[in-house]
Amino acid sequence: MINVCELFAGVGGFRVGLEKSSQEYNFVWANQWEPSRKLQHAYNCYVNHFGTENHVNIDIAEINKNEIPAHDLLVGGFPCQDYSVARTGAKGIEGKKGVLWWQITEILKAKKPRFVLLENVDRLLKSPASQRGRDFGVMLACFHELGYSVEWRVINAADYGFAQRRRRVFIFAFRNDTTYAKNINRDNLKSMIHKDGFFIKKFPITQDESTDVSRVEGGQIDFSMLAAQENDLDYETVSIVGKEIIDISDNFSLEFKNSGVMINGIIYTEQVEADYHGNRVLLGDILEQDVDEKYYIDGEEKLEKWKYLKGAKKIPRTSKSGHEYIFSEGPLAFPDPLDRPARTMLTSESSVNRSSHVVEDPATKRLRIITPVEAERINGFDDNWTNTGMTEKFRYFCMGNALVVGLVAQMGESIKDIFNNEK
Repeated sequence: MINVCELFAGVGGFRVGLEKSSQEYNFVWANQWEPSRKLQHAYNCYVNHFGTENHVNIDIAEINKNEIPAHDLLVGGFPCQDYSVARTGAKGIEGKKGVLWWQITEILKAKKPRFVLLENVDRLLKSPASQRGRDFGVMLACFHELGYSVEWRVINAADYGFAQRRRRVFIFAFRNDTTYAKNINRDNLKSMIHKDGFFIKKFPITQDESTDVSRVEGGQIDFSMLAAQENDLDYETVSIVGKEIIDISDNFSLEFKNSGVMINGIIYTEQVEADYHGNRVLLGDILEQDVDEKYYIDGEEKLEKWKYLKGAKKIPRTSKSGHEYIFSEGPLAFPDPLDRPARTMLTSESSVNRSSHVVEDPATKRLRIITPVEAERINGFDDNWTNTGMTEKFRYFCMGNALVVGLVAQMGESIKDIFNNEK
């Protein structure tokens, strides 16, 4: 069995995906806590499907990490926050702003799982705007300090046949003393992305001689230790060896691309493109039949509001400093095309806003919003997965927060194979 700990569990996307891939996954502990909400709908949905044993509805910061059961795999989709740190006198590092990331590092220190699979919005790689790449650099430095190597990939689910154009970064970390770590080619980081790594097995990419890599300049990183390696390698690298996390927070910046690896403190990052030729699920494929009347858009006033929201705009505005500017945005397809995957679903899906999906119902030819069941299908959940007592508004909200479970199912197959090869 592969013992799993699930953090920020939501309505169970990681668990659904992993259990779809294999019965070998055994979830020994899960945590879900929605701050500032009296009703914990997501947690209630989770325990409705999986029971209450070892499933905790408490702020993760209040939990003694040593009391979390031992586990082989740590998974979770954590919020994108500010990961900067600050040094305060003799007290050491303080002011850790990315609260939930530091909770993850505490669990890694206490439980030392062999493998980690995390999910986040792709802007994590570019945060913050004032110091591009710092936040992800801090994360990689933490993994390095704790004895892990890392591979990451930004994956658009629609690029691999799924029903939603949802782009997220997945982070696979592995302890350096695992059989997996010892068997990979740790001297050829490009090969990890193109041939031997974790993501390439299920998510193929185009193969050619050109690469698009980034490198920190301006003396922020010490490259002296790389001299011998760079003479033999056909790609550029960045080192965080010997750098304290506080120094990474203060000085590190890098234009991280959509794929990369960090092994022994050496970072390689490259822009890759999906290469998929299999079946594809389109928005029209997942629509319900016989939809309730309440989902239809009736009346000229409502229709005109939708048209305005979806249309192109140029609006004069004034900033807080008094600067006048023109806010502009291009048009969105209206209604959403049924012969393409759905657009990215947001937590605001239930409201009348620009990002919400509007479709022409195939049977009635009338315009309507998508139903909660259709929202679940777009993410790959079973019908009525969130129909557990929460409001419809929150059902949409949960799906806006969820991941595409089919992606996790495919990763689960790869992780199972890795575990089968572990001693």
